[in-house]
Amino acid sequence: MTTPRQTAPASAPFSPSFPIRSMDDVRRLEQTPLDQSLTVRSTYEIFCNAAASFGDKTALTFLRTGDPADEPIRWTYAELLAGIRQTANLLHRLGVGPTDAVAVLLPGCLDYHLALWGGAAAGSVQPLNPLLSDEKLVALMWAAGAKVLIAYGSDDESGMWSKAMRLRGQVPTLTAVLRVAPHDEPSDAAGELPEGVFDFDVLRRRESADALASGRDIAPTDIAAYFHTGGTTGAPKLARHSHGAQVFTAWASVQLQGLKSTDITINGYPLFHVAGVLPASLASLSAGVEVIIPTTALLRNKQVLANYWRLVEKYRPTSLSAVPTVLAALANVPLDGADISSIRYCRTGAAVLPPELAARFERQFGLHVHESLGMTEMAGISTITPPGVIGPAGCVGFRLPYSQLRIVALDEHGNASARELPPGEHGMVLFKSPNVFSGFLDAADTAKAFTADGWLATGDLGWIDDEGRLNLTGRSKDLIIRSGHNIDPKVIEDALGAHPAVQVCAAVGAPDAYAGELPVVYATLLPGASATEAELLAFASGRVDEAPARPKAVMVIEQMPMTNVGKIYKPELRMLATLQVVGAMIDAACDGLGLPPNARPALRSEGDSGVRVVIDARAAGSAAKRLRDELQQTIGRLPIKAEVVLA
Repeated sequence: MTTPRQTAPASAPFSPSFPIRSMDDVRRLEQTPLDQSLTVRSTYEIFCNAAASFGDKTALTFLRTGDPADEPIRWTYAELLAGIRQTANLLHRLGVGPTDAVAVLLPGCLDYHLALWGGAAAGSVQPLNPLLSDEKLVALMWAAGAKVLIAYGSDDESGMWSKAMRLRGQVPTLTAVLRVAPHDEPSDAAGELPEGVFDFDVLRRRESADALASGRDIAPTDIAAYFHTGGTTGAPKLARHSHGAQVFTAWASVQLQGLKSTDITINGYPLFHVAGVLPASLASLSAGVEVIIPTTALLRNKQVLANYWRLVEKYRPTSLSAVPTVLAALANVPLDGADISSIRYCRTGAAVLPPELAARFERQFGLHVHESLGMTEMAGISTITPPGVIGPAGCVGFRLPYSQLRIVALDEHGNASARELPPGEHGMVLFKSPNVFSGFLDAADTAKAFTADGWLATGDLGWIDDEGRLNLTGRSKDLIIRSGHNIDPKVIEDALGAHPAVQVCAAVGAPDAYAGELPVVYATLLPGASATEAELLAFASGRVDEAPARPKAVMVIEQMPMTNVGKIYKPELRMLATLQVVGAMIDAACDGLGLPPNARPALRSEGDSGVRVVIDARAAGSAAKRLRDELQQTIGRLPIKAEVVLA
């Protein structure tokens, strides 16, 4: 027997109340109490409502390749809901209950949406970054108590299947692995599966698509998902998202972006990341939008990038959304006559947009890039710049309705203080909002995320302008602190980014014995462009007013280190800067002792913790101990962890 909530939509799909163009419009939305504006209780309910209203309309379009001539695979809203219910019922049959986690290790594909929303309807879903090490994935699954793993049955994407087979023996709570076959795999190609491993599609299709077999009535406070934060190094933390928080993100995104069922969007964000799952997918699907998945590799697919404007011409998306580094790559792809007039809204997030890139995009394609701010701890979205609102680069728009935003001064450690700042002054961004997460799984991590009076401390630095919009300057952890002087790396990046040969650039602090840190910049050049490092250094220095912020060096590199969602990965650049500083000290010491190149010590990074210098005692001969003592003294003055050893 099923509850009425399962068989009939509780309300209509989400739709914008009126265009949002100012903070007054946001306040106008808030005149209606939130519990009257938003009655949907769960993500499952969103899909029930959408299927009831849109039925045979296309919900998801999967591009098999980046060739515009190839025919895609399409699912309707009715098919999507049926698949979500079947997936939830399969998981229920496998013993997944409301407090159990379903881990997901998939590339961009249609089945990811069944895992996401079916997993949240049966229990809690845990999307995993496939680039994490086995050790970290095991730790995350163990912490969440993952009972089932839904994994891609191929190694073509980040070695996922081999990784899944290794994980299954290391997570004691795991009882089953569901194999998702690649879309182009011949039938029976997988062969006989190991014990406890099952064909996802075969088992799913045996389940009912009419209702949830569990009879579960999902509450807004129930945990829908565990998202891990942190990059490919460091200790990831598990953030808990309630159904209510995710539903609010979808509803608020629809209101501020004006999403309608006639819209079409290309979602190139990975689906283990909040940006791809919530503001890009759930918000769109809650309003009847068609969501295009550009191959399993998404916007990492070089064919997709090369043909992007031709794909726009064929599929007629009304919006374009990508991180700044992807926009920089698209700026190198000529239109070649492609008709992109369908795009009415272009947006970005995840990192601050360089002004020169914004200008280049508008100059080449006639598209103003609207920025937004999102984070895992706020279910994917915090502020939005709506269509029709034009702001400078760095302006990320209005706070969400029913949310609160403050800017506070930094304390001596670069953390949030209790001193609130007026509009126009720069400080750390704090929020309270209906979509703030339910805390990390570890209570100690949760305590660090909030101020003493309960505000979410974002770590973002910014200010509020006269129109009530938030403007970002960077991250507190990325500040370069030179002799007590806080340097915003964006000042340097904007200066160098204006050079016509620069594709993207990033400023970090290099360790220094006297100043603590000195600003240095890494840059990649546009295809076919050339510039010397000395020329770039002079160009950037001439455009940075504050003397302490002028970079000490510019280094041109072939490829900028990136996270899997396309953010510049500054920890790797900071380590590169550290290795260069320490390497120069080693060279100077060896030259002073007259040591040949084959006697020079080996230098390697020790993750985030520092560096290790290994001196070959046999090669260095009688100078080995003197070399060790000198390096221990010189490197020891740097504000890093370093070990110098004889071997």
